[in-house]
Amino acid sequence: MIPFARTLSVKLKVHSRPSAIRKFLEAQSSAGLVLMAAAIVALLIANSPLGPGYEAMLHGYIGPLSLAHWINDGLMAVFFLLVGLEIKREMLDGQLSTWPRRILSGVAALGGMIVPALIYLAFNRGPTQAGWAIPAATDIAFALGVIALLGDRVPASLRVFLAALAIIDDLGAVVIIAIFYTEALSLPNLGGAVIALALLFALNRGGVKQLSPYLAIGLILWVLLLRSGVHATLAGVMLALTIPIERTPTQPDAASQSPLHRLEHVLHRPVAFIVLPIFGLANAAVPLLGLPLGTFVAPVTVGVALGLLLGKVVGVFGFATLAVQLKLADIPAQASRFQLLGVALLCGIGFTMSIFITLLAFPTSPLLQSEAKIGVLIGSLASGLLGYIILRFANSERTTEPLK
Repeated sequence: MIPFARTLSVKLKVHSRPSAIRKFLEAQSSAGLVLMAAAIVALLIANSPLGPGYEAMLHGYIGPLSLAHWINDGLMAVFFLLVGLEIKREMLDGQLSTWPRRILSGVAALGGMIVPALIYLAFNRGPTQAGWAIPAATDIAFALGVIALLGDRVPASLRVFLAALAIIDDLGAVVIIAIFYTEALSLPNLGGAVIALALLFALNRGGVKQLSPYLAIGLILWVLLLRSGVHATLAGVMLALTIPIERTPTQPDAASQSPLHRLEHVLHRPVAFIVLPIFGLANAAVPLLGLPLGTFVAPVTVGVALGLLLGKVVGVFGFATLAVQLKLADIPAQASRFQLLGVALLCGIGFTMSIFITLLAFPTSPLLQSEAKIGVLIGSLASGLLGYIILRFANSERTTEPLK
């Protein structure tokens, strides 16, 4: 689930300069490959003699927080800020700005969250059921990284479908974190956060276009939420909702003058190539060699892995098929149902947000965290390989007819 850099367009056209969607897909694909490399490096370090020292470094304190907390609560707040900016832009003036554009991706995203959660809960009761949301997330950077290896074998419409689905998936993950993974609340700090948020909306309503006041109050909001019990990363989403956006620019360069577009443009590359790789280095470092064999077949591991591998494809492909059968939406242009199945499998790649939710679901249990991370790695790897194989050998004769 890494964010959009430009507003998506369903059509790809040949211009002397790259189109917005081509720029987006190229950037996302590159970011996905960097994130893959970071995850591999983390695994190698964790399973080498450097592993214990690396773990100690992550838990060493820098000021009031450990290095791991600075990454997961601090840097990831910047990631959530970018996610929030993209959700707002896409909903108001982008790929998800009208209901016909939202239906297929929205229905598929809903299925891709419900079915994996149900599969996880089929294997987990009691304390471990807190991880039900772990397999419900899609990592757009990894998924587009796989698609990049396939070149033009995947129609542009399917890439747009996948990206739009990921935006709705991100929105669902934000809501889940806010509702289900909030700790005991500190009312004074929460009250301060409400005041900070009100000030941000007042800036918006007052027509303030400079970004510095928003960012300054946003930093205060982050500190207050960190102390309140609400997960601090949600400060990024709250801040994003208050950043002004100019809808439907009348001039080609007008979009660049919008505060939201300016901030999104500034954040995209640092988040894609710095924040997320650092997150991967810090959280994919699972010491596999020292774990008992039972860890690989533990209920959490199996529930997460099957939730991603089976739950995502059944939920995304099944709900999308149902939407087409009910004539609520059309299959993406120039795409066959076999190719749609392949993309649905790629939705089972759930690295970034899945691991992030793992940390929230099992904050005091390193063993359960390791089981969940192993499940994420197994499920994501299997989903990526199967999705690649299906898309690689999908029938080149594409159809725009409804699914049957």
